[in-house]
Amino acid sequence: MELNQKMYAYGASKSSIREIAAYGSARKAEIGAENVYDFSLGNPSIPSPDAVRQSIERTIQLPPVKVHSYTPANGLPFVREKLASSLCRRFGENAANAGDLYLTCGAAASISISLHAITNPGDEVIVIAPYFPEYRVWIETCGCTCVEVLADADTFQIDTKALAAAITPRTKAVIVNSPNNPVGTVYSAENLAATAEVLRSCDHDIALIADEPYREITYGAVVPWIPSIYERTIVCYSYSKSLSLPGERIGWVLVPPTNPDHDPLIPAVAGAGRALGFVCAPALFQYVLADCVDEPTNVDAYAKNREALTKGLSELGYTYIEPQGAFYLWVKALEPDANAFFERAKSLELLPVPSDSFGCPGWVRVGYCVSYETIVNSMPAWKKLKELYA
Repeated sequence: MELNQKMYAYGASKSSIREIAAYGSARKAEIGAENVYDFSLGNPSIPSPDAVRQSIERTIQLPPVKVHSYTPANGLPFVREKLASSLCRRFGENAANAGDLYLTCGAAASISISLHAITNPGDEVIVIAPYFPEYRVWIETCGCTCVEVLADADTFQIDTKALAAAITPRTKAVIVNSPNNPVGTVYSAENLAATAEVLRSCDHDIALIADEPYREITYGAVVPWIPSIYERTIVCYSYSKSLSLPGERIGWVLVPPTNPDHDPLIPAVAGAGRALGFVCAPALFQYVLADCVDEPTNVDAYAKNREALTKGLSELGYTYIEPQGAFYLWVKALEPDANAFFERAKSLELLPVPSDSFGCPGWVRVGYCVSYETIVNSMPAWKKLKELYA
């Protein structure tokens, strides 16, 4: 049988993040979890709010046919009404209507659906590097080209001059992720406004896909609502981080009512969900969203971890970018080759993620969504790693 070679290549190559996490799991089984400092996965260490458990317990008391049946493809109407009301309270009365939302199996589905809705084979999609590596997979699966534009080397804000230079007649969309994975940068309103002007100055329409699963995880920074800055925005969201539900795969796509392409985009999003097989987000967790849509995110533990990690690495002389949001620290490798630096770290049971897969050489991503003890206990290993370069 002749297989689809592109799909084979994706499966055979695997994600570097997942490979490191798998190595970490095996290593923990060999020498004990307390002796491995695994900073690879963005897996929330904070339990879901009690409200989530309470909602699940209430919901499963309902008639099973009601809870576990197929829902409308775009989600239960009363759930979308609650989500839209919440968005309007937070971002203005024109932020969303129930009909503007399409519930999905997490952010991966949201972004993949959005890309399939707006692109055609041969188009180009720009990503701001460093970026989440799976963007490339989803873009290429659409038959499009992934175009990397490096962020500003000092601030890691969007480099609008570089963005303008990268746009061609084939550019169909730009993906932005704020707070950013892997750096933790929050794009400022001024930076986004300048980005919007670049896109408006083009001879053809360009969509902006805002990937926002870390919106609620910030440390004093304000995350701008991008549809109020650029009209051709599609927002993709997941509750994996805000409600600590990464394994439940629940999120949404929003086509804001202010988007000039709103009317044709709504059925295009629905059609992409149908074509990709993302029909009906998990029904049980649709009910959970209705109950927990305004549940606050507990950021305190991440803030505590952030302080311990940055303080410890500062004292050891490491260079990093101060994260404004998310739960990753972008640390400068102690040699130009991030993969070689990772191998040295790995020999000391330190498992960050080298930056090459994020489209930016010379750094590592350190996920601090781990236990506080893991961060504190890892400091002697970080010290030994520094000494290897003395």
